[in-house]
Amino acid sequence: MESFDEMVENYQPMIYHVMKSLSIYKNQDEFFQTGLIAFWDAYQRFDHEKGEFSSYAYSYIKGRMMTKLTKDKQIEERNVYPDEAFWENTVEEEEQWLEQEHLQNYCVGLSDKQKQWVIDTFYKGMTTRDIAEKEKLSLSAIKKRKSVTLAKIRENIERGVVEV
Repeated sequence: MESFDEMVENYQPMIYHVMKSLSIYKNQDEFFQTGLIAFWDAYQRFDHEKGEFSSYAYSYIKGRMMTKLTKDKQIEERNVYPDEAFWENTVEEEEQWLEQEHLQNYCVGLSDKQKQWVIDTFYKGMTTRDIAEKEKLSLSAIKKRKSVTLAKIRENIERGVVEV
C-alpha cells in the first residue's frame, strides 16, 4: 500500500467532492481538515479483505462531515445572536426609561393624578383635550390640574428640590 502522504495527494479531490456534494460553502478549510482526519481514520481502520478502499474512505469522510454539519447546526441554534432590530429596540427602551426617570424627578411632592398628567403631557405628548377624554373629565378640570401641577414643579425648582 502507498504511504499516507501519497494517498492524501491522490484522495484530495475526493474530499473536495464530498464537500461539494454536501453543499459546504462556509468554513471550507475546517471541513477539509475534518475530511483529512476522517481519511486518516479510514486509512488506519481499513481491512483489505472487505472491499475497495476508495468506497470505504468516501463513506467514512462523508459520514464524518455530516456529523460535523449536524453539530455545527446545533451549536448555531443554541447560540442565536439577535439581529440589529433587537438592539435598536433595546436602546429605545432604555432611552424611554431614562426619560421617565428624569420626569419622575420633577414629580416630587405631586399627587398621583398630577404625576400622571406630567407623564401624559411630557412623555406621551398628549394634549389637554386628549387627557380630558382619557380620564373622562372636563377640559377645564384638566386645565386646572395643569396650572396647579406646573406651580408645584416651579416651586420645587426654586427650592432646589429638583435639579434642572
